[in-house]
Amino acid sequence: MNEQIVARHWLAIIAPKVAPAVATSTMLILARIWNANGAEHSVGNAVLMTALSLAAGAAGMCASIGRAGDPVIAGTAFAASGGLALAGVAGYADGTSLPLLLWVLATAVAYGLAARYWRTDRRERVAYERHVSDRREERAHIERVETIRGTTQIEVARTGAAYAEQLAQALVTRAALPGFDLKALETAGLPQLPAADTFQE
Repeated sequence: MNEQIVARHWLAIIAPKVAPAVATSTMLILARIWNANGAEHSVGNAVLMTALSLAAGAAGMCASIGRAGDPVIAGTAFAASGGLALAGVAGYADGTSLPLLLWVLATAVAYGLAARYWRTDRRERVAYERHVSDRREERAHIERVETIRGTTQIEVARTGAAYAEQLAQALVTRAALPGFDLKALETAGLPQLPAADTFQE
């Protein structure tokens, strides 16, 4: 049972690992650009970002405590809430120390949350690989057993054919011997054999 092996590109392997840092860094850069374009000490912009952050947090709360709560939607909403709060503070503050501190904190939290999902994904992948390996071994065992059974049946058939051929040859040879008496064989209780002239034809 041969399966095609697909090698993943190195970018596909490292992309999930750097995604949290790229997301928080992008948010920090955009917030500082926004700060340079007039968001610094702007109460209206701060109120807007606070309202958006609270709305995203409320959406995440509703998604997580709902009857059919979807963890993906809740996680996305909470991430958006945190990102908007980070952007609001980084855009409103006049220095870079507070935005950098919040960036480090947000990146650490993002990696902490992502690590839990990575562990779950790794467990599921290992369980799937074990399941596939067990199935392969089971199928390989079944194939070996069926191969042995088929080989045995072929050998039995060959042996039976060879025995039948040898028996027929022995009957022909014996019938050709002088003094062969079919009646004596029938009297002894052996099955009736064809006439000697039948073998000689």
